[in-house]
Amino acid sequence: MRASPKGRCEGQAAVELALVLPLVALLLLALVQLGFLVRDEVLVVHAAREGVRQAAVDPSVDATKRAAAGSSTLASDRLQISMTGRGGPGSHVRVTVTYRAPTNVPLVGAAIGDVDMHASATMRVER
Repeated sequence: MRASPKGRCEGQAAVELALVLPLVALLLLALVQLGFLVRDEVLVVHAAREGVRQAAVDPSVDATKRAAAGSSTLASDRLQISMTGRGGPGSHVRVTVTYRAPTNVPLVGAAIGDVDMHASATMRVER
């Protein structure tokens, strides 16, 4: 860097940008990954609610699992659905959805690893 007549160094901004840019890029990638994880969490809660709605009107475990899995774009091979408490009308049924969310964003995803998400919903059995 050479000094200008006013005593300032030329190229200082370029050096500072070169030092800070990787950190800014990493923060942006982390923000994108966080957005994907929040989306998956919302979908897991939605799947649990859809599953328990189906379980409240139909005693079939398969119908409950189909309703929960079909309600979202979650990968079915990473999704586990369980149902407990099915009784007669007036009793309660509980559906629990567990999902292993992938973290595929470069650099950040490898550092975090897959995230386990859980959601449960309970509803009164109608018939």
